[in-house]
Amino acid sequence: MDVTAPVFAGLALFLAGPAPALLSRATWPYRSPRAALVLWQAIALAAVLSAFGSGLAIASRLLVPGSDGRPTTTPSKEIDALGLPIWLALVTVFALTLLIGARLIWSVVRVGIHTRRRRAHHRMLVDLLDQSAVQRSSADIRVLASTEPIAYCLPGLRRRVVLSQGTVTNLTDEELTAIVSHERSHLRARHDLVLEAFTAAHEAFPRVVRSKSALDSVKLLIELLADDSAVKVTGPTPLARALVACCNSTAPQGAMAVGGPTTLIRIQRLAGPIGDLRIASVAYLAALAILVVPTMAVAIPWLTELSRLISRA
Repeated sequence: MDVTAPVFAGLALFLAGPAPALLSRATWPYRSPRAALVLWQAIALAAVLSAFGSGLAIASRLLVPGSDGRPTTTPSKEIDALGLPIWLALVTVFALTLLIGARLIWSVVRVGIHTRRRRAHHRMLVDLLDQSAVQRSSADIRVLASTEPIAYCLPGLRRRVVLSQGTVTNLTDEELTAIVSHERSHLRARHDLVLEAFTAAHEAFPRVVRSKSALDSVKLLIELLADDSAVKVTGPTPLARALVACCNSTAPQGAMAVGGPTTLIRIQRLAGPIGDLRIASVAYLAALAILVVPTMAVAIPWLTELSRLISRA
């Protein structure tokens, strides 16, 4: 158990710092975005679990055997066995672990509530401002009176694909189909839930230690996945033309726009081959190893020792 805490702590620091920095600079995720997204999720989950594992492993030293060989169960006995300074340090670590967990849970709840409120308000507005029931071929499409090419989606139970009059007028039927397919892919796959999880994790940590590399990379990857879905419907050329036309498209918070700062990367990607089975296989295996190996090598021995101490009580 003495090595559990430093191993967990080292793993958490690596997964929170060097690993995201290296992965965010890699270009292979452009060819296998789904596998890369799974790897990002595995890294994020393993980092959180490792951080908690380190804190709990340190705090578990409060269960030191007393004079009778059984784990101590009261603060006075723990202080007698450990000494006041060590006991205070362990209690502080345990309290910080609980505080981090509470902050993460609160961040998830807060981001979820605020995002859904903004979406509901904006959904009501686009329903009121919808300009063309005639042009709308589907119940989930709304058209706004704007000459600027705009396209984005509002996820949720009452999902919407929002287009501007400029988008409907300036794009060909094939390009418009590509844009709508792209946005509907976001809605079907619930990419918004992935973004919410990474946004909550990003906001849960203090500004001095958090980095946007994971959040920005995940935003790009879900756009690549939606692009791949649209390519299956129309091919790469109509989608590339539509992306150029809507490159300045913006969306309110809680929505996902077809354009944005990564549009050039996405267009360049459409000119080359998409999909690499070997890279995807390695990424999936890495994601599995990141989650399973630390658990098998560290968590199970720690839980076994903890169970042994509790059984003596």
